[in-house]
Amino acid sequence: MVTDERTEEALLRQRAVRQLKKRRGFYGHLLVFVLINAAVITIWATVGGGVFWPGFLILGWGIGLVMNAWDVFYLSYEDEGQIQREIDRLRRHAV
Repeated sequence: MVTDERTEEALLRQRAVRQLKKRRGFYGHLLVFVLINAAVITIWATVGGGVFWPGFLILGWGIGLVMNAWDVFYLSYEDEGQIQREIDRLRRHAV
């Protein structure tokens, strides 16, 4: 019984650490997105404006950022049933 509790606690800790790393990575990605795009917009404005070409960069990178956020904040919260199904699937394919 004690071993099961320790194992469960260790698994929860692993999941928590993994989630925290993903969240920290997302915030780093967001910071770089803001800084680089601010620099690109500054360059655009400095050289005379015109067609807002930084929009292409912002749109493309923004899609990637949204997908990253989806992975970190939505897909990361598995329920116990999903976890057990994945464990079962891995066991079947491990042979």
